Amino acid sequence: MKSLKRSRFPSPALAYWPQYWPEFENVWYMMELQLRRDGVLDWFLRRENQSGPIMYDNLEDALIDAKSSNEGLVGVVDKLNLSDAESISLKLKVEKAITVEERLMKEERWMLAEALRRNVNAARPNIEDLKLPLGCEVLREPLFNILREFPYVRYARINRYGITLVRKEGGDWSQRGIHSKQTAVYCYREKIARAFDLEGTAHWGKTKAAIRAELLPRANQLLHDVGFKMMLDDARRRGQSVVVCGSFVFWYEAKNEVGWVVKQVAASSNGDGAQTIWQQGTIISTNYGRIVVLPYIKKTGELVKGHTKNSSHDGPAKLRHADHYVELPFEVLEGDLMYDLFGRLQYE
Repeated sequence: MKSLKRSRFPSPALAYWPQYWPEFENVWYMMELQLRRDGVLDWFLRRENQSGPIMYDNLEDALIDAKSSNEGLVGVVDKLNLSDAESISLKLKVEKAITVEERLMKEERWMLAEALRRNVNAARPNIEDLKLPLGCEVLREPLFNILREFPYVRYARINRYGITLVRKEGGDWSQRGIHSKQTAVYCYREKIARAFDLEGTAHWGKTKAAIRAELLPRANQLLHDVGFKMMLDDARRRGQSVVVCGSFVFWYEAKNEVGWVVKQVAASSNGDGAQTIWQQGTIISTNYGRIVVLPYIKKTGELVKGHTKNSSHDGPAKLRHADHYVELPFEVLEGDLMYDLFGRLQYE
């Protein structure tokens, strides 16, 4: 979660993207990507005529505005005083910055959806049984509303009254927590992490990696879903053998009647989890690794084909015989609800 900082640089906006800020309820800020004086790209609050920040009360409107505004920014980089090489590099960096934000947003949204699905039948507390801090009866209803949706959380931020509560055990919410911007982030993460028996205060990157690993079997279940199999059959008819859905890759091999299997998308080497994808590239597999590095474009403009590998703790991937090397095209399922981890595919 980025800090909501105001730009001190005269750089023009190069891209826009909304960001949810959990310090307030149902508020998305519009961020703008700028080039700092030190040559580093950074996100800053977008402001209307240098006054207040631009805010939205729903994500759909924010995304529509961002994507429409980004279309109007095509050509902005060309107007900067840059060499051809610098211009190409900056365009790729801008594209990657948007890719990173979009991937993170989609990933956290389907993790939250799965968290809710897992607890749809969980017991909800009785409003009268909630134990509150002394003199805080006014918190009973707003706390109950949070627990009706997220009965598993141990931290609850009640923005309206400027207080964060910590659950001791059962329905005992009598402990006050630190109420700050940082704990607002923790309370947001708690809604995802605690559903997987993880903590919202833990390292967020490691927490999401653990959730992805836990959800991999659910991705395998999608191979048995009728709607999903229809989508994969369509991909095969179009000549596609690799279909990317968020953090997972559905991989088809005809040899030995292997059929469709599930692999995982590799995080990029710099840890941000996204590369500027080379959509026209192919993936060359010389081994049976369970991790797929998608074709990508370096900041120099060099095109790099994809490959398969194992994660560092799995050991070297089993090598294929040279006659069994495969080079496969791929496609990425686009759309905000390309699929969900309820086991239901948004497919027509």
